[in-house]
Amino acid sequence: MSHRFQKHYTREEARALLPEVRRWLDRLWELRIAMETDDQRLSGLMATGLDSGGDLVNHSVKGLVDLRSQLHEFQQREIFIKDLQRGLVDFPAFIGGREVFLCWEKDEEDIEYWHDIDSGYANREPI
Repeated sequence: MSHRFQKHYTREEARALLPEVRRWLDRLWELRIAMETDDQRLSGLMATGLDSGGDLVNHSVKGLVDLRSQLHEFQQREIFIKDLQRGLVDFPAFIGGREVFLCWEKDEEDIEYWHDIDSGYANREPI
């Protein structure tokens, strides 16, 4: 039987990662806001025909590198960000021999829900 994912988490393994996942999500959100601000500033400079400014471009490029680094933390562990603003994350797991997602949102204290891989947040069920 083939599985979609290499890594599968027990509830305990996923739970142990929550403090780090919270930090990574917060950092991604900060980087996203900073990049949007840089993009707006660069667009304004370019629209007026002014030099786009080396410091601003360098800051923007550094932000992209940091963003990729944070995303890599999730990708290498096969943890899926479903909604960054809400901090909604899925961990591949097995429940009753079926491949599913453990579903967690940043404001939740613990991992208490799961859903089928092909369904989403609306179909989550208590563990």
